[in-house]
Amino acid sequence: MTRSRSEPETLSMGTPVTAPAADAEPAHSWWIRRRIGLSGRVFLLTVALVGLCEVLIYVPTVANYRVMWLSDRIAAARVAALVVDVSPRSGVSNDLTERLLRGVGARAVIVSGSDARKVIAREPLPDSVSRVVDLGANSWGHSIAGTWSTLFLPASTPIRVVGKPQEGFDPVEVILDEAPLRRAMVAFCLQLLGTSLIIAAVVAGLVFFVLQRVIVRPVRLLVSNITAFADDPEETARVIVPSGRNDELGDAETALARMETALAGELRAKRHLADLGLSVSKINHEMRNLLTTAQLLGDRLEGVTDPVVQRVAPRLVATLGRAIRFCEETLAYGRATERHPQQRTVPLAPLLADQADLSGCAPDSPVVIQERCTADLTVHADPEQLSRALANLVRNAVQAMADEKSNDAPRIILEASRTGDTVMILVSDNGPGLPARARAHLFAPFKGSTRPGGTGLGLAIAAELIGLNGGTITLDQSETGVRFRITLPAEKRA
Repeated sequence: MTRSRSEPETLSMGTPVTAPAADAEPAHSWWIRRRIGLSGRVFLLTVALVGLCEVLIYVPTVANYRVMWLSDRIAAARVAALVVDVSPRSGVSNDLTERLLRGVGARAVIVSGSDARKVIAREPLPDSVSRVVDLGANSWGHSIAGTWSTLFLPASTPIRVVGKPQEGFDPVEVILDEAPLRRAMVAFCLQLLGTSLIIAAVVAGLVFFVLQRVIVRPVRLLVSNITAFADDPEETARVIVPSGRNDELGDAETALARMETALAGELRAKRHLADLGLSVSKINHEMRNLLTTAQLLGDRLEGVTDPVVQRVAPRLVATLGRAIRFCEETLAYGRATERHPQQRTVPLAPLLADQADLSGCAPDSPVVIQERCTADLTVHADPEQLSRALANLVRNAVQAMADEKSNDAPRIILEASRTGDTVMILVSDNGPGLPARARAHLFAPFKGSTRPGGTGLGLAIAAELIGLNGGTITLDQSETGVRFRITLPAEKRA
């Protein structure tokens, strides 16, 4: 039914709604105290930023949906008002009123004209409403607050919605229940939440992937290089090679390369100059070996019948003997500085063949030295340093078997072969082998000696010389005697 009133109604407003203050969460959680890597922090930061963006988009979107839903009700109310205006003077029937209100979705529609106020309603208007929503003066703050109230503090009584003024239409208001609005908003929130989660997952994944590639992965490479360099800071091959990036990470790589290069040089120099005593020990060790070889060669002069040689030979042998004893007595803790290897590709067979003369074997020594190496086999190393390393291994084997009287056929085998880009040299003997105490510190100075008077420097020197040439030396398991395995590059590495 339709009624006209000359004076507007006075409708009471509900009390303002205030959201309860949320309790502050404790700042210390168990997972925060744990160490989270850069990758995990990037992931958490990405999720947090994407979540913040979703909240900043999600809340206004839901608030806008509420305003649009109410605006649709106002638009339907305007149509209903036009139907009432064109109706016959006898008024609008109850059936038409019911249909109009059902189409609007409201309890009542109020049209404020210039001379009168029209109300379309099935029942008397309520004396008060829970809240008033003025779409014409609805700011973002009021809209978000109203959205919160609708979702979490639903009204128990109808609400009044005042439409935004529109040219050509009288002001329109509707009285409606908030329950349909809340149901529509909940459904929209769930649908928007699902869509937002999918978008957030895709965006977070893309952002995380980009950050991994652009930041985390280069930082991991820097950390990996620093860790590897820290394991052996004197190895120049571990110095980072800058990638050429033109950003801060590229600058960090360049600075790190300069620092590692300088540090490697400084550490190598400090290592060689750290203790002069070890330098003296090594010099004496090498001089003793050279003098021993010279003494053996001098012994051969005793068989020469030349008078001059007969007169000089005993003095030469005695002098060499005194020099050898002096070297043995003055061996002290120290290390000599090895020069940088002058590596080149050289045939390996001549180096192995020379070991028979450099090993210190006496002419009547029963030790047999055999070489097994093809003439075309080459190795990329400093020939002098490689020869010295091999001489130390062979000389140790000769001395060990010379002290072992039970071996009737002492034999040393130098065997070389190539596998891919690596040359392997095996130095094996059938001597007494190594005791367990010597294996524990085999390549450590002064700790690997197994015979009285030995300094334990021979294997340490050999390991250092092989390492300088980019190779490795290890002790192989063997049933009898001792077998050392040396690996060196066959050709110059890029």
